Amino acid sequence: MKILITGGAGFVGSNLGIELVKKNSRFKITAFDNLKRRGSELNISRLKKYGINFIHGDIRNPEDLKDIHDFDVMVECSAEPSVLASFYNPQYVISTNLTGSINCFEEARKRSAGIIFISTSRVYSKEVLNSLILKETLQRFIPSSKNKISGFSKKGISEEFPLGGTRTLYGTTKLATELILQEYIDMYGIKGIINRCAVLTGPWQMGRVDQGFVVYWMLKHVFKQQLSYIGYGGKGKQVRDVLHIADFVDLIELQIKNLSSFKGEIFNVGGGENLSISLKELTNFCRDFFKTKVKIKSVKKTRKGDVPYYVTDYTKVKKTFLWEPKRSLEQTLTDTAIWVEKHKNDLKQIFGG
Repeated sequence: MKILITGGAGFVGSNLGIELVKKNSRFKITAFDNLKRRGSELNISRLKKYGINFIHGDIRNPEDLKDIHDFDVMVECSAEPSVLASFYNPQYVISTNLTGSINCFEEARKRSAGIIFISTSRVYSKEVLNSLILKETLQRFIPSSKNKISGFSKKGISEEFPLGGTRTLYGTTKLATELILQEYIDMYGIKGIINRCAVLTGPWQMGRVDQGFVVYWMLKHVFKQQLSYIGYGGKGKQVRDVLHIADFVDLIELQIKNLSSFKGEIFNVGGGENLSISLKELTNFCRDFFKTKVKIKSVKKTRKGDVPYYVTDYTKVKKTFLWEPKRSLEQTLTDTAIWVEKHKNDLKQIFGG
């Protein structure tokens, strides 16, 4: 089976390609990437080591995509993944996440290939997420039992959570792309799946302040640089669920093998309640693991576009694919921290220290 991974030198794409090849020799992988994100160049040698064909190109340019050989399945991982980029570079966000993805769908249509689209949890309304009733403990926010919002339960946020309202330009481009993909699937008979992903993390993630917060937090501790708890009182009690990249690869493998049964179904994908963590809790882990303590500034004002709590209810994807995360929160954080420590010299050249 021939698989094209767009964004194939990024964190998700590179790990996905390498692990799929290791799992199944029948998979012939092509990774396509513009290498815009700093650190993605480090993945080129990793891809080639496993016999993955790398093509340097940009999904915003349809001519680049035409040079790719035929493929059976496209895993569309390419994106500007930063919510903050919506505020300072909207044109790039739109041209990549919307126009670029449409270019990808066109190539899949022409080649009668299936599509697995990597979307985001940020398609959900930030107004509704910010309206959740939360209780405050010493370490984190926890949801109140008083919440009566559709698609929300003690398990987290399901596919039924409200989409109405605004969600940042980043989330809107991904939602618009989901809608366009569903039209492609309906009109042209393409097989496809949409995964609305929460926070993915693990080795080889190039964390920055605007995306990849787990690795970013670890790098700041390794290089002993200042951090900030921003918004919601400046206490670091915001909560996200995280999913080990290896668990995500396991799911994508199952989806590839069963893609012929799906026509645009949407799945919320994440670590769930058991793999949720606050910034304050992540600070405690970093201090224990790296044996360092950095200054953390408290900024009470909340940034526009932020949400205080997001945990995935992955019941639907669990039932459909008999899948759930195998790696614990402790293993997810430890695997990532070991990689950061091992590669800190290379990372220092990219992120400073």
